[in-house]
Amino acid sequence: MTMNDKSPSTHEVSRVDVSRIHHYSRNPRRQQNPEYDRIKASIRAEGLDQPLVLSQEPGSSEYVLHSGGNTRLTILQELFEETGGERFRWVDCVIKPWSQESNVLFAHLRENELRGGLPFIDKALAVFEAKSLLEKELAEENLSQRQLEAIFRERGFGLSHSMISKMGYAVEILWPLMPKALAAGLGRPQVEKIRALERAAQAIWARHRLSDNTVFDSVFAELCRRHDGPEWDIQPLRDALENEIAVESEQHRQVIHLEMEAHLAGRPFEFTDNPAHPGEGRPDSGLEAENPTDKAQCTDKLISDDLPSDSSSPVANNHVRGAEANTKTEASAMAKANPSGHRKDVDALRHQLWDCASALAAAHGLREIVIQLPDQGLGFLLIGVPPQDLTETLDADMLALVSALWWQLAASSELTMAPVDSVLAYLDEASMLHQALASHDAGLLFNSVWTPDPGHLSSQLWQQLNPPEWQHLLQLMDAYRAIKRLAYDRGIELWVSDQGDGDVVQ
Repeated sequence: MTMNDKSPSTHEVSRVDVSRIHHYSRNPRRQQNPEYDRIKASIRAEGLDQPLVLSQEPGSSEYVLHSGGNTRLTILQELFEETGGERFRWVDCVIKPWSQESNVLFAHLRENELRGGLPFIDKALAVFEAKSLLEKELAEENLSQRQLEAIFRERGFGLSHSMISKMGYAVEILWPLMPKALAAGLGRPQVEKIRALERAAQAIWARHRLSDNTVFDSVFAELCRRHDGPEWDIQPLRDALENEIAVESEQHRQVIHLEMEAHLAGRPFEFTDNPAHPGEGRPDSGLEAENPTDKAQCTDKLISDDLPSDSSSPVANNHVRGAEANTKTEASAMAKANPSGHRKDVDALRHQLWDCASALAAAHGLREIVIQLPDQGLGFLLIGVPPQDLTETLDADMLALVSALWWQLAASSELTMAPVDSVLAYLDEASMLHQALASHDAGLLFNSVWTPDPGHLSSQLWQQLNPPEWQHLLQLMDAYRAIKRLAYDRGIELWVSDQGDGDVVQ
């Protein structure tokens, strides 16, 4: 049985010859799915667990994947070619009517996100391809980031304008210069570091009046190309930029290094026009000791022992920069004399918790129910349970993973442990979550969110999360431990409640 050649006007389910199904040409996933072999073994043994979703362009007798399924289609076609088996030739499919092509691209984006997460550059390229399609469909010359944010939200793919800006930088600036590093998995944190490094280097270049921005852009582009590769590290690029600026400005390399440190740390740098050679004027070995700004930086890491040791995390980097503290005693004394610094460290940890939580939520369809709390609690909060339209479309394994992740985020945000009045202030009074917390009815919450048994929950989180998401989860837990330890040691109340200590759900 096959479908009629005409484009359907309503959703239909049928069996379609696999040879009549084509991959979506704008498929966001450009690299092979890391789960390819496992998926192929599963389909070989048991067939498809879910039908493919197809559509049909007007006037075409062939079908195109409507929302995901590119990996599964490739596997089916391979298995049919290898075995000739009829069970791989005829595919159960849901047929959806063709609409705008941007809708199809958004459907593929959502499906790829739910089924394993896209590499950052794949998502970024797809987002800007969607931007081009939308501009054509809406007859808009250039949609702003704010406009894109609103349209993407309407299409069920939440992205903040700041994230769109980062993606634009990756697509328009870095992709032509560093395709190998990006294709190998260079993610958002690394892209942010490169952007910060470029801005700092450009500011130093301008401060020394070396030449106009076009020359700097050429230097930066050449160094990015030179240091492109699968095993990418930012340090060689930074070293090369510092060396280039030092040569052009006829300054000692250590001076430029200290100036770069200051820019990246967001603090002022007192530059003195010293001779280029360390033998003249102030000795090079005395730069750090004689510069009061840099000496202060030595003790700026007030509570570095309380922070995550992962040097790749934004919080860790902010406090590792600068010279090492002379002694822990000096750092402790500075900490007692600078209580406002504690608050800054708490806020930085909250920001890291938010970054990790929002990344995990966005990758699993939960982005709309996670909000940021920049100066309250643990930096973020869940304001709802997994949406029904999501849970109804997931298979059992995916639903278990999303549910397990929801509970992990609930624990890390102290949803049921924080003072109830503090939490209720952020919840819709009509929501189930508000009712459960206000009435201390744990059963209502458990009935609304699937709660896997502890063994199943651990299996989902430890085995099913892909490597980038697993790193986000580890960083989330590290940051949670650090902020709780810091709050305990310094006597800081993370939750501010009008009614004192709050209750918890029993």
